[in-house]
Amino acid sequence: MRQTVRHASLGERLADQLRREIIRGELEVGAHLVEDTLAARYDVSRGPVRDAFKILSAEGLLDDRRRGFFVRGFSPRDVEELYSLRSSMEQLAMQRAAEQAEPEQWGAVEAELAGMYAAAEHRDWHVFAEHDLAFHGAFYRLSGHSRLQAMWDQYQPTFGAMLDVTNEQDIDLRPSADDHAALLALTREGRIPELAARLAEHLSGSERRMTTALAPFWARATAR
Repeated sequence: MRQTVRHASLGERLADQLRREIIRGELEVGAHLVEDTLAARYDVSRGPVRDAFKILSAEGLLDDRRRGFFVRGFSPRDVEELYSLRSSMEQLAMQRAAEQAEPEQWGAVEAELAGMYAAAEHRDWHVFAEHDLAFHGAFYRLSGHSRLQAMWDQYQPTFGAMLDVTNEQDIDLRPSADDHAALLALTREGRIPELAARLAEHLSGSERRMTTALAPFWARATAR
């Protein structure tokens, strides 16, 4: 079936679609992705397809070989690596934000938190995930650390695709929103040791939920 992608950034939109298929195991490990085939499938030129390949290769989801791009896949090790990296990055981002953010700058984080509560009320897991990522991303901006921000920007789309898998399985999203509210309060109050412990617990719990949610996809991929 011919599918159409028509947005301003076609390469990024196509990368979003392929990223989800890779994380969910819908694209087999080792599969060769062909430019012409994907261009026809999504009704785009080859340029956006090449852009998508470059994005996903940088994220570690595709292998760039001499004969083209191949699906690297997504495994429990990938989840562990991403979360261990994020734990270190986010602790630094929140600490720096706590140390240097001005009072009026916290409004952006508060707005994302309010969006999470609203999405939880409506049980809209997709919107909740968007606000969740924006909430965490705000701390990277407030950190004033451009290279730290660049690292988050590189892997944020992968975390977004992962959150879509876990949040869609949650019946009650409010406890997660409450947890984010606690992180914000500790950061604003500059309670760094407590913040570090709470953040570690938050991300560890997220990693466990992610591994559990993705296990069926990994099992199906292994059974093929």
